[in-house]
Formats: sequence, structure tokens, C-alpha cells
Amino acid sequence: MKKTILLYILIFILIFTFILCAQRNYNDNKKTVITFWTLQLGTFDKYINNIISEYEKEKPTVKIKWIDVPYSEGEKRTLAAILSDNPPDLINLTPDFSVLLAQKKALYTIKKEKLNQFLPSILESLKYDEEYIGIPFYATSAVTLYNKELTHKKISTYDELFSILPKKNSYLTMFSFTENDTLLKLLNKFGINSPENINSNKSIYLFSQFKRLYDENIIPKECVTQTHRDALEKYMSGQLAYLVTGANFINMIMENAPSVYNSTSVSSQLVGDTNLYDYSLMNFVIPKKSKHPDIALNFALYFTNKTNQLKLAKMTTILPVNKDALDDEYFKTSKSPNIQDSARIISAKQLYNLQKPISNVKNKKELNTLTANYIQEILINNKDIKYSLDKLSADWKKL
Repeated sequence: MKKTILLYILIFILIFTFILCAQRNYNDNKKTVITFWTLQLGTFDKYINNIISEYEKEKPTVKIKWIDVPYSEGEKRTLAAILSDNPPDLINLTPDFSVLLAQKKALYTIKKEKLNQFLPSILESLKYDEEYIGIPFYATSAVTLYNKELTHKKISTYDELFSILPKKNSYLTMFSFTENDTLLKLLNKFGINSPENINSNKSIYLFSQFKRLYDENIIPKECVTQTHRDALEKYMSGQLAYLVTGANFINMIMENAPSVYNSTSVSSQLVGDTNLYDYSLMNFVIPKKSKHPDIALNFALYFTNKTNQLKLAKMTTILPVNKDALDDEYFKTSKSPNIQDSARIISAKQLYNLQKPISNVKNKKELNTLTANYIQEILINNKDIKYSLDKLSADWKKL
């Protein structure tokens, strides 16, 4: 008798579970599903899932399907998805790749009034043909680290940097001339940002300074081949007096080179003639083939509201792009300032004084390769600077 009762109870539980699952599936099938891609943010799954859960409570007819894509596969998988008839509704990308997709007319444009929660200067990175092609996600803005064992001079400009001689057995700094658009960003700080002025007198002066520093071993020879990570390694080994780098690397210095960390101070990013700062940005885009662009935009704006941006910033070293979040006291003061806190306050302040990025450049990757080739010609092969920059100007126009 007891076995029979237990069997009935078990059958009842199974039937009830089946009905519950069926009802849930039925409800889910009635919902509008928004597919949402991020780039290598799996370590923040609790943060992202919480935002999704809160949004779905507010919008009970919407279901967010989140997929995290490895950074190295982001562009390839995005291209494949956009060429299909069923792309994601919201994709996390870089501004450069977003502009490339906009050039192919693959993205929805967004009205400016929908983007009022963001810093206007940040939005400049997401303009193409005077239209906005994406939603800002988060930003970073490099700071200048200097090793007080090698220099006590706090500087703020590249011209000041050029005038300093390093201590014996050390280097002044290390540029990453051939890494992505590093050289283009540096030149842009001096207003050099087009084929018409890449061979100007100011540009010739800058390349002459680079050549002098290189020839006199004031900067490492690896400047023409290595990346910012190699420059960081040299700073951590006590070889560099100055390093312009992201605030996110300060913890790495503290953990791997405590003696250098203890000798390090931080100041604002070095500037050129414009006295403006550059920055890096991650953003979201909505593919033209998205079936639910309005809901995708609504979710993106929710994802980047003040509350969510502040939470992410306090978990990481990134900067919010939401105006209200950036205005929070967390980015203005610190009770016990250390290098990390100082870097956060300095880099946040820089977002109010940004250099307008080089935008609307077609074939950006080819341009990066082009400028890398010419700086190598000048520094390694001793090609005439004026002649090389004239050729660079002509080749840039062809792009």
C-alpha cells in the first residue's frame, strides 16, 4: 500500500514537473528573444546575468540570450553572422570595426537624442557620415607612469619628454610605433591626421625627434617591432623612466615588480600641441538585419545606465561612458589615495578633454600597416624623413 502511494506521488511530481516545464517553454516561446554578444567578458558572468535578470523582470515579454565570444574571434564571427539572415541583435565591438561595418551599410544608425546619457566627446568615435552607428560601452584613457629611481621630473607633454636624457643603463621611454594605430594616435595629438599634413613641418619635426632618440639609444631599438606589453615588461624590469600606459597595468606592476611599483608615481597622459587626451572605447552595434532593433537599443541603454556602469567600473579599471556615472565621487576623490586611485581619478578627468579621433578612414588596417612600414624605413633603414613622409602622404591618398 505504501509503495502504491509513493508511486502515485512520484507520478504526480513527474506530471507536475512536465506541465511546469511545458508552460515555461510555452511562455518563453511567446517572448521576443534578443541575442546579445559580448567580447570575452565571461569572467563577469554574475554581473551580466544579474543585469539580464533585472531587465527581463522589467520587460516580461523579452528574453535576452547572452553569448560571450572570444576576443580573437569577434570580428570573424561578426562578419559571418551579419552575412547570414539571422544575426545577433546587439554586438560588442571596437569603433574601428564598427565603422568598417557602417561603410558596408550593415548597421542601424541611432538618433542622437537616444544617446543623451553618454559623453558627447565619446560619441565622436561612433560617427560615420555624420550619423551615429553604435552605443558606447566603456572607455580607458592612458596615464603616464614614471620611475622616481630614474627621474624625478613630472612631465605632461611630449616636447618635455624629448628634452630629457635618461640615466645611464636605462631608457627614456618605449613607444610601440608599429602596434595597431599607436603611431597615428600620437601624431593626432599634434593635429597630424590626414594625408595632407602627414608630411608637414610639424610631422617632419616629430619624426626627426623619433629618429634622434632611436639613433642615440635613448629609446629601445625594439620600438619598431614590439608591443605595449613588451614596453610594460621593460618598465617592470626598471629599464624605462617613463611609460604611457593603461591604468589596468598598475596592479600587474605591483604584483610582479614590487620594488618598481614602490618607486612609481603617476601623472596625466602626455599631450601634444592640441593639449587633448586620447582614449580607447568599446561599444555595441545593432546589425541592419536585426529583427528587433528597438528592443536591442533599449536593452543596450539599460545595460549602460548609471547604476550598471558604476558597478562595472568598481569591479575593474575601466571608465564609464555614462555622464552621470562618470560624475560620481568615485572618480573624483579617494580617502587613501594610492597609485591605482590616483590613476583612476586622472584618467576619468581626461575623458572631459578628449582628442577627436581620426574617423571616417577607410582601410584603417592598411593605413596602420603603411605608417608602420614608413617609420621602420626611417628608423632602421635611414631613409630621408621628408622623402619618406611625402611618399606616405601619396600612399595614404591612394587608400
